[in-house]
Amino acid sequence: MTRAGRAMLAAATACLMAGCTTHPTRVEDAQPTDAGYGPILGEVKDARTRAKAHTDLAAAYFELGNMGVALEEVRIAVAADPSYAPAYNVQGLVNMDLRDNAAAEASFQRGLKLAPQDPDLNHNYGWFLCQTGREDQSLQWFMNALKSPLYATPAKTYAAAGRCVQKKDPAEAAQYFDRAMRLDPNNLQAMVPYADLLYRGGRYQQAKELVGRYNKIMPEPTAESLWLALRVERKLGDRLAEQSFASQLRRRYPNSPEYQSLLRGNFE
Repeated sequence: MTRAGRAMLAAATACLMAGCTTHPTRVEDAQPTDAGYGPILGEVKDARTRAKAHTDLAAAYFELGNMGVALEEVRIAVAADPSYAPAYNVQGLVNMDLRDNAAAEASFQRGLKLAPQDPDLNHNYGWFLCQTGREDQSLQWFMNALKSPLYATPAKTYAAAGRCVQKKDPAEAAQYFDRAMRLDPNNLQAMVPYADLLYRGGRYQQAKELVGRYNKIMPEPTAESLWLALRVERKLGDRLAEQSFASQLRRRYPNSPEYQSLLRGNFE
């Protein structure tokens, strides 16, 4: 895989695990401007069309991890049509990635003021609250997203809600993860945290099946998923499988906290 391909995969995976929602235009279809970045949009008939085009491009650059260009594109979108709510959604995601929490908060709030029922805005603001230590508040916005009958990805929101409350209320988190998995049996956001809850609840065979499916779907397993699979096999008494996962963890992630726990014999 080329460097560009790896960057695209990493950015897309990061966005997937964070739970963000964007609808990008293909960046490779855009032509650079004289300034060296951004597209020439050609003739546009109105401000809303221009705002949507720049918002789509901002989302595409966000997916690629090019935050500087994404921020500029969404600035153009907002300038073109300050009432276009999706622009503030993407602006919030970019600022969140840049760890400018005040700007992200302002962007999401502005978008929600314009479109309070927008499920993507509600989901992403809920995730922002979860990531900034306001887990209890986040559930309100996740539930708002789920109220929309036209929302295309409810499993993603159930998974995000589960991850938000997992430490504080494992039982409630398990219910959210279960809903996510029922809606989407291959939901990557829910698989490992749900498997971890099953493991901690002594349901080792179910945990094995879930984390095993995750490791097969992903291009390569994560340190977290290998570590969980290793501990599940240890509980089930399959020493060969345990050693296999230990070998993979050592080979793939020798500097990870999970491998350091293995070296210390700290399995819980």
